[in-house]
Amino acid sequence: MAYSALLSPITIGNMRLPNRVIMAPLTRLRSADTTDVKAGIGGNATALMAEYYSQRASAGMIITEATDISPDAKGYAGAPAIYNDEQIQAWRQVTDSVHQAGGRMGMQLWHTGLVSHASLQPGQAKPMSASAVNLGTKSRTSLKDSDGNIYREATTPTRAMSQFEIHQVVDDFANAARNAIKAGMDFVELHAAHGYLIHQFLSSSVNSRTDEYGGSMENRMRFLKEILTAVVAAVGNERVGIRISPIGKFNEVRAGDEEETLALIEMLDTFNLAYLHISEPDWAGGKPLSTEMRQKIRQAYRGVIIGSGGYSAEKADNLIRTGLIDAVAFGRGYIANPDLVERFSQNAPLNPMKPYGSYGGDKKGYTDYPTLQQA
Repeated sequence: MAYSALLSPITIGNMRLPNRVIMAPLTRLRSADTTDVKAGIGGNATALMAEYYSQRASAGMIITEATDISPDAKGYAGAPAIYNDEQIQAWRQVTDSVHQAGGRMGMQLWHTGLVSHASLQPGQAKPMSASAVNLGTKSRTSLKDSDGNIYREATTPTRAMSQFEIHQVVDDFANAARNAIKAGMDFVELHAAHGYLIHQFLSSSVNSRTDEYGGSMENRMRFLKEILTAVVAAVGNERVGIRISPIGKFNEVRAGDEEETLALIEMLDTFNLAYLHISEPDWAGGKPLSTEMRQKIRQAYRGVIIGSGGYSAEKADNLIRTGLIDAVAFGRGYIANPDLVERFSQNAPLNPMKPYGSYGGDKKGYTDYPTLQQA
């Protein structure tokens, strides 16, 4: 069998996976509007989303697109949400479809922080972040016009969060995790990567606070530690994973240096989570992680490590064999290949991505990619 290490079973949390091919979280912006939001903002999962995810159920596990934990977490028009009963029920059709197809899936939870726009916020308020930041046109997000078409727009300058708001967001993450499990998810993943709110607190390039949430790396990790403590208490450590992007710059938020990265990973190791998901810098044009850095990460983290970013099946299989990672999350490969596992097992060619449909729209470029059987 081709890629026998990549296609071998593994236990992650309380799940036994048939293979180590993970569907990475992919923002697609196709949710429908929740009843109480402005038109075009989105929030509810749809039947089309259920079809999309169930097509990919042969993955070892599916991690959903990033999902809003609260109304003020919204940063992209069309992103789904999980903060009320209507949204829980909407997601049920997705989890039921994936489970009926034999799959396993968890929800990625996020708060976008500074990567937002006032038009998406309750009361047209400024988005909030660790500190007040104005990135001008360097940071952009996605809005929808009156016809539902996605367009890019500069983010709105932010305001610094109060300590009351910090504690509220901690509670929002825990509540969203409970809601995800109620919606039928098998686990949750905290999005602490790519310049979104948790990452903003971790990064000295954004976090200029002078209280216990800013300054030293220990203080900048405090927000994340409080979120982890609350989420683990809500759903159990075996149902919680986390995604980080330890090197590079994302949404104009710079990651820390090697020392800070390893301090973060050592802290995460103390929570005995289901997994650590590392978004590697080469997916965004950066340099790949060195073997030396991978070895240091493996020494710092004793649990399951999922790599992602710029992986081929060959690279994934080889790195799993070294023991430096345990599984790999594929993003772009899963956009165009719902049967990615089967294609890897047969060493079959992959469908190319279409030049449309990545963000927003209907089934075109979303659920219309053929499987090997349909080709």
